[in-house]
Amino acid sequence: MSEPGELIIEPQHGRPADACVFILHGLGADGHDFEPLVPALGLPAQLNVRFIMPHAPRLPVTVNGGMVMPAWYDILAMDLGRRVDEVQLKKSAVRVQELIQEQIDQGIASERIIVAGFSQGGAVAYQAALTFPAPLGGLIAMSTYLATGESLAPSEANRALPIEIHHGNFDPIVPESLGRGALDKLKALGYAPNFHQYPMAHALCPQQIHDIGQWLRQRLS
Repeated sequence: MSEPGELIIEPQHGRPADACVFILHGLGADGHDFEPLVPALGLPAQLNVRFIMPHAPRLPVTVNGGMVMPAWYDILAMDLGRRVDEVQLKKSAVRVQELIQEQIDQGIASERIIVAGFSQGGAVAYQAALTFPAPLGGLIAMSTYLATGESLAPSEANRALPIEIHHGNFDPIVPESLGRGALDKLKALGYAPNFHQYPMAHALCPQQIHDIGQWLRQRLS
């Protein structure tokens, strides 16, 4: 995989960041996909949050006829379990963990770092956050699935990680059953995730954006 970099949005008014939110985009997009989300969240300026939106590398994707596109990992089959290239997924998760560690090394407390991901990015977010060796501030999994559920080796440091799972009940790309499957798997592993269902397809909706803003405000205030 090449390393295509990331979009970084610093806190308003030039203040130094003391919190960080990572957002991982979906298949075929890039970090700019979620750039409009930042002002829409309505976070107070005094939170001093840095947003980091990494760009996925360009890979051939089997289910798309081998077309090369931004992808965190190859999807081998679109069956109910979503057969994926776990080696590539975990490599992407390690890259995200390295970016998280860079923020910690720059002085941001790990507990003030949130990891969020949409669709394919959400599968990477699950792996990166649940296996990170220091306690994080939270995880938001949007319209996604737990692709590494059978091989997941959770970090003890994040056993109490606050997890929000968001899914549209009209999602034709990642069925809601996959989101609920992740919920059940996490509960079986001892986590206590919250599940939020929205009347939408494979997207974000205004109520969800409001809820994300409220949750981030609570976690980072």
